[in-house]
Order: sequence, then C-alpha cells, then structure tokens
Amino acid sequence: MTISHREQRSLFGEILDWMLTPLLLLWPVSLVLTWLVAQSIAAKPFDRALEYNVGALAQLITVSQNRVNFNLPLPARELLRADDSDTVYYQVLGARGEHLAGERALPLPPAHEKIVFDAIRVRDDEVHGANVRVAYTWVKLALPDAKPALVQVAETLEKRSVLATEIVKGVMLPQFVILPMAVLLVWLALVQAIKPLNQLEERIRARKPDDLSPIDAQAVPLEVAPLVYSVNDLLLRLKDSIATQKRFLADAAHQLKTPLAGLRMQADLAQREGANADELKQSLRQIGRASIRATHTVNQLLALARAESAGAVMPRQACDLADLTMAVVRDCVPRAIEKHIDLGYEGALPGAPGGQLAGNPTLLKELIRNLVDNAINYTPSSLESPGVITARVLTDRFGKALVLQVEDSGPGVPEAERELILQPFYRALGTEADGSGLGLPIVLEIAHQHNATLGMEDTRPGQQPPGARFSVRFMAEATEPPPDGA
Repeated sequence: MTISHREQRSLFGEILDWMLTPLLLLWPVSLVLTWLVAQSIAAKPFDRALEYNVGALAQLITVSQNRVNFNLPLPARELLRADDSDTVYYQVLGARGEHLAGERALPLPPAHEKIVFDAIRVRDDEVHGANVRVAYTWVKLALPDAKPALVQVAETLEKRSVLATEIVKGVMLPQFVILPMAVLLVWLALVQAIKPLNQLEERIRARKPDDLSPIDAQAVPLEVAPLVYSVNDLLLRLKDSIATQKRFLADAAHQLKTPLAGLRMQADLAQREGANADELKQSLRQIGRASIRATHTVNQLLALARAESAGAVMPRQACDLADLTMAVVRDCVPRAIEKHIDLGYEGALPGAPGGQLAGNPTLLKELIRNLVDNAINYTPSSLESPGVITARVLTDRFGKALVLQVEDSGPGVPEAERELILQPFYRALGTEADGSGLGLPIVLEIAHQHNATLGMEDTRPGQQPPGARFSVRFMAEATEPPPDGA
C-alpha cells in the first residue's frame, strides 16, 4: 500500500512567490504601456512641424481674376523634401477640387467630416502603401459661391518610430538592472522579516522538556502574537493536565495503599503459627473485603480515566435516558435488597416524547450507576427501618430539557461539603460507608461531556435525616438526537 504525503509548503517561498509573481507579470505590461506613451510623446513634435508646414502653404494660396493660384518658391519646395529618413508629401486643391500642386495620390479627408476654416487637423492615412501622418486645413477663398481650398502635408513615420524606440530603450533598459536588484532586495527583506520566527523556534528548541512556562509574546511580531497566545494557552492547559494527572496518580497510589496494606497484614496473620481455624477464616474474610475494595477502587479509577479521555472524540448516538436508567436500577436491585433498601424508578417511560438525547450510552449508564451506587452506600437502612432510593427521569418539553434525579433518605450533604465531594477521593467526614471517593467526580466529568449540569439539594429540608437529591440536567443541545446516519 502506498501512502502519499502532502508536500509541506514553505511560508518564506509562498510570500516570495506572491511578491515576485505580480512584479514579473507587471513588467511586460509596463513595457507595452511605455511603448504606447512613447509613441504619443514622439508624435507631438513632428505633428507640430506638419501643422506649421500646412499653415505656411495655406498662406501661399491667392485669388486673382476669379482664379485660385498657388506659387511655391523653389527653396520652400526643396525644404519640404529635404529629409534623410522620411518622405514628405504635400497637396493643394482649388475651389472646384482641381489639383494645383503637390502629390496627386494623397488621399482626401473623410467625406463625413465637417469643414472648419482656419483649423489644422491631423490624421493617420496611407500613401503608396506606406503609413503616413497627414496634417490638413481648409482655406476660405474670396470667390462668390466657391468651395474652400484644401492644403495637406503628409509624412512617413520612420522618425517617429525611431524616437519612440529610443524613449522605450531609455526607460526600459534601466529596468533590466533595477528588476534583479528589486528581487534581491525583496529576498533580503523577507530573510530579515522572518528572523523573529527563527529566533522563536530557537527559543522553543532550547527549552527543557519540563519547561511549560508561557512564551514571551512581546518579543515576536504582531502578526505572530495570536499564534504565541494560542501556544501559551495550550501550554497552560497542558500544565494543568499534567498537574492533575500527577495529583491523581498520587491520590490513587494513596487510596490503593490502604487495601493493599490490609491484604498484606491479613496474609501475615493467616500465616502466623498457632492460628486456629476461626482466626484463619476471619483473616480470609478480611482479605476478601480488602480485595473487593481494591477492585472497586481500580474500577472507579478506570471509569474516571475513560470519562476524562473521551472528550471531543466521544462517539454519540440517540439514547433513551429512561431506558438506560431502568436498566441500571434493575442491575442494582439485588444489592439494594441485600441492604434492605427500597429502590425504585418513576417518571418518563422508555420511548416517551422528549426522553431521548444524543450521547454515549456506556458513559451515561456509568453516570447513572455511580449516582445509584452512591445513594446505596450512604443510605442507612435496616429491616425495621428500610431506606428509600428513587431514580426518575423528567422531561420538560417547553424548556427543552431532560432531567435525571436520584434521591435517597440518607443523611444528605452539608452545604459546606457540596463542593468538596466533587473532588476526587474526597470522603465526607463521619461516614463509614464503603467507597473510593470517585463516584461523584465521574458523574461530574460525564455530565460536562454531555453539556449537562449537576446539582444537589436536600430531599426534606429541616428534617432529620434530610435526604439528598442529585439532579443532572441535560441542556437543549444534548437532548436533540443526531440525524439518521450521523
């Protein structure tokens, strides 16, 4: 089987690409724009020269004896044609469109164009297959009902192209030097800008494995500060988790030490010389009780570890809380009968509307079992005065909540100890009930994972014994089962 790994991307390379790619793409665009601007700049002085020539030729048109005359002195004619690189054409047409002087093949202005006197215009055209720039004007004649005369001067575009090319060279050639320098400067700037990240990496690598102190967020760039704050938050949570685990292991070792020490002591007593059968049986009974207590403690530790490790990856499915509660009550009935306790269930029946929630059935049964076991452990009972424990499931369709209650007729929980009994291994003072002190912490952890709250109150306030009622209220988000196939 081939496993494909996603190629790791470089932040430095990506920033460099995003900075240099637009720069390299804009360079040809700049070249085109520069060429267009250069052509416009190069055309202006030559257009002015053409306009000057047209104006000069227009002044040579005269009217004599109702005839239009045009006399171009020879020096002026030679001056018009004296050009090493371009060819200059001129044309003069009379009142009836007759040819007076110059190039006959020079095209006329557009027919739709409005005639404006004493205004010189410029257009692009073609003469003998060559592109030319033409300046022209209409001259008003002092003749009755006469059309205006037309004067045109045209020039090929060689000088303009040469000048535009020189302008482009003058502008673009330095860019061939500037562009590599810009790339180099961008690269150096990125190297300098990314140094704080490298320094941050070095500081983290230089830390000792047990150093979970926060990273100094003031010594990093502003853009990296949110990442550092997130890492600091992770370090803080990791530090708390490690401290909790260390405390948990220390408390667990302390709790297991007592039953294990009892087991060793009873084993030593059973092995002593001169022990009779009754003493041996008594030692074996003590060993059995100590092993049961150790087993119960280990099971509770495993349950708490399982509940804490489930977290966000806990698999969820539609669960009927009434059905789960009734199953746990049935399992606990033999133990309740052994202690002469009246254990029962009341409330919603399985399948009742609003009695379902999205959760983990194994953890939910563990939550219910710990509440019922806790009530059995702490409820005094005898054949003459049996204790009473009731488990119930209540639905609140209007409040969109689901409530699990386990109440007993025991001594209750004093106000001063209601926060303490939720801590692992805490045992209420003045009680001789068997237990590890982990039942309620397990209930609290599972409740939090199901978006539920745990509350406790006296069943009969002001009376003796006051009893205790533990309520787990599941919020609206947890009471909606996931869609089919989820």
